[in-house]
Amino acid sequence: MEDFDEIYEEEEEEEEEEDEDRAAEEQLLKYAPDPVVVRGSGHVTVFGLSNKFESEFPSALTGKVAPEEFKASINRVNGCLRKTLPVNVRWLLCGCLCCCCTLGFSLWPVICLSKRTRRSIEKLLEWENSRLYHKLCLHWRLSKRKCESNNMMEYPLVSLMVFPARDSLEMMPAMRAGSTPCLCPTRLIMDL
Repeated sequence: MEDFDEIYEEEEEEEEEEDEDRAAEEQLLKYAPDPVVVRGSGHVTVFGLSNKFESEFPSALTGKVAPEEFKASINRVNGCLRKTLPVNVRWLLCGCLCCCCTLGFSLWPVICLSKRTRRSIEKLLEWENSRLYHKLCLHWRLSKRKCESNNMMEYPLVSLMVFPARDSLEMMPAMRAGSTPCLCPTRLIMDL
C-alpha cells in the first residue's frame, strides 16, 4: 500500500510540474514567435506517442538550421522510438490478455515503459539542444497537446525561440517583430 501511495504522490508532482510548465509556456508565448511543431507521421500509440516523426524540413526553420542537421536529429528520435516501441507493444498485448485475471495490474509495465520512452526522447532532445540548437537560439522539446482530429492527447516535437534572460525585457519587442536577437544564449529563460 505504501508503494501505491508513493506512485500516487509522484503522479501528483508530475501533474503539478506539467501545470507550472504550461503556465510558464503560455506566459512566454505572448512574446515569442510561433513555435515550429513537428507532429508524428506514423501510428499513434495508446499513450499518445507517435511511432515516428516526419523528417521533412519545415519552412519556418529556413535560415536557422541546416536541413541535414534537422533530418539527422529527427532520425535520432525515430531511431529511439524504433528501439523502444516494439517492446511496449509486446507488453501491451501481454497485459491485455492477462488484464482480467490481474485486475489491470498487468498493464503497469506498459505505463512504465511509455514513461521511459518519453524520458529517453526528452534526454535525446536535451543532448541535441546542448550540442547544436541552443547555439542557434532554438530549443526542442516533447510537448503534450490535444490532437486536432480527435479528443486524444499527442506528443509532438516543438521548437521554440530562446534568448538570454538578462536582456529579456529589452528583446521582447524585437522578438515580436520577428528578428533573431541573439547569436548564442548565455542563459535560457525557457527551460520547458
